[in-house]
Amino acid sequence: MAGLTTALRLPGNPDTRYEASAATREKPWVKRLILGISLSFFALFLLLPLVAVFFEALRKGVDVYLAALTDPDALSAIRLTLLTAAIAVPLNLVFGIAAAWAITKFDFRGKHLLITFIDLPFSVSPVIAGLIYVLVFGAQGWFGPWLLAHDIKIIFAVPGIVLATVFVTFPFVARELIPLMQAQGREEEEAATVLGASGWRTFWNVTLPNIKWGLLYGVILCNARAMGEFGAVSVVSGHIRGLTNTMPLHVEILYNEYNFAAAFAVASLLAMLALVTLVVKTFIEWQAALNASAQSQKGQEE
Repeated sequence: MAGLTTALRLPGNPDTRYEASAATREKPWVKRLILGISLSFFALFLLLPLVAVFFEALRKGVDVYLAALTDPDALSAIRLTLLTAAIAVPLNLVFGIAAAWAITKFDFRGKHLLITFIDLPFSVSPVIAGLIYVLVFGAQGWFGPWLLAHDIKIIFAVPGIVLATVFVTFPFVARELIPLMQAQGREEEEAATVLGASGWRTFWNVTLPNIKWGLLYGVILCNARAMGEFGAVSVVSGHIRGLTNTMPLHVEILYNEYNFAAAFAVASLLAMLALVTLVVKTFIEWQAALNASAQSQKGQEE
């Protein structure tokens, strides 16, 4: 091994020239070119559209902007969006923890099948997910006649919107926790069990502190997707003004009516929610990095 290292350092060795041309040792102009391309794409496809949304929203003045956001239909869309996220995110939180715990802490038949089902919303179009719920709960669907007979509304009502949102968002928490809990292993939980701790106490005092940052990260991503979901919700909502329109659907209706100022005003609110999500996500990643660094330093001292 030492001979190989020496050979790689010899000026005339062809391997030395290969090492010098590695990605981390590119010439300065190559690095600047790659960085310039990356920043150009960021400015053109991300930053510019975001700035355009806020510019168009405020172009006719603050009064028009505030009037668009305080319109009864807009307020109804905002309330429905927040209500949907408030229901879907906790449900996905419970499912994500349970699924990650089962997959990483137990061996059972069908484990790989469960992982595949968790990834299903990533591969299925949201529109198809909405159509599935229409097929099952619609007036002409499998349970439609029974629901109609009992005066239960799911499609074109809030329950259908919640169900569609849960479907498209349920992988986010589980997918953040599974690799994290797999990397941590089972040793700490097994030690707590041997010492007499109950399952709940083991989860609360051992598992949860180890996964809290990943859990918060998954919840934030799930919430962002829940508030911004369009495809599945569009199919099951019916686009009823003041009743079943979420914020993305309300933006679409306003834009189709050529009410651009109001459309961009509501869109800017969605953009602000996305920016807040990004800030919180960055803070959590920073805290997680600090926590990992502190634990590593503590381990080295011990």
